[in-house]
Amino acid sequence: MIEYDQYRQELGQYEEKLDQLRLALHIDHVRDEIAELEARAQEPGFWEDVERAQKIQTKVKHLQKKVDRFQALVSEHNDLEVLRELGEEAEDAEIAAEIGENLKKLRDDFEQMRLETLFTGEHDDSNAIITLHAGAGGTEAQDWNEMLYRMYTRWAEAHDFEIKLLDILDGDEAGLKSVSFMLIGDNAYGYMKSEMGVHRLVRISPFDSSGRRHTSFASVEVMPELDDSIKIDIRSEDLRVDTYRSSGAGGQHVNKTESAIRLTHLPTGVVVSCQTERSQVQNRETAMGMLKAKLFALARAAQMDRIEDLKGNQMAIAWGSQIRSYVFCPYTMVKDLRTGYEVVDVDSVMDGNLDGFINAYLSGQKAVK
Repeated sequence: MIEYDQYRQELGQYEEKLDQLRLALHIDHVRDEIAELEARAQEPGFWEDVERAQKIQTKVKHLQKKVDRFQALVSEHNDLEVLRELGEEAEDAEIAAEIGENLKKLRDDFEQMRLETLFTGEHDDSNAIITLHAGAGGTEAQDWNEMLYRMYTRWAEAHDFEIKLLDILDGDEAGLKSVSFMLIGDNAYGYMKSEMGVHRLVRISPFDSSGRRHTSFASVEVMPELDDSIKIDIRSEDLRVDTYRSSGAGGQHVNKTESAIRLTHLPTGVVVSCQTERSQVQNRETAMGMLKAKLFALARAAQMDRIEDLKGNQMAIAWGSQIRSYVFCPYTMVKDLRTGYEVVDVDSVMDGNLDGFINAYLSGQKAVK
């Protein structure tokens, strides 16, 4: 059967691809590192330094997950090869159809893991702190900002990231003026750094009774969550601390007492807020982490004389500065202006289908390097 000839050829290609992926992910080295860390965990006094011990255990868990996912991919391929041999010998059309369906899953799973070879940045494996700001344009821009928030949370849910709301400011009539949240999971920053920049919307505004076409902008800022090994000196005299009553679309997760915290770093003018933790102390701790990430990005930018490596270009939220355009009218298209990647199914993108854009950006960054 023709299908089996095609399957044999494609599975043979994936056998070679898996060998290349094993080398690219340094799987053998990772296994050795796991064994070394586990041996250290058995040493006397390992738990005397609890913080260090927990970091080692977290690293082992992260490394083991990578090995397990790769091994699952190999098993997926091997099972399909066995099924192909059985089906080809029996010339079974039903098995051929089953292989076709499972091959699609193998392609998707392989591509997802191949992306990990593109995460070469120092903080790519970190959690991501994301802040969305509405641009000029009032309610229309604020509604667009909320649409982006929904898009990113949909993407995160589909990829099993935990979403932690940090701060939210409602729009005047609809939408959001700003929102900060964290994506918690492996390589969250590595994925989301591709979204840094200004996003442009063109549509017939539902808030315009004349039915005119409007252009709106919102900015996306992405920072890695930094661990305690990164030392940022923040002097108390350089901080202004404001407390206020939590509000916004946080529902039961927003504390209604005056426990929200706003920190202003006076030398740089950087401002961060957190209102969703259960106490003022927790809000301050989270806000300090956000401030630390922003100051680290600014320091890194000054050192490298550019800010795009961590924070994206510092551009006005306006025409000509966008990285991606979302057009709902007079035609439908989402186009990334950096990579040229585009799709016409706008609704799918707004529902969180961002993998094509992320893949194109990461592949392009690797090519540049």
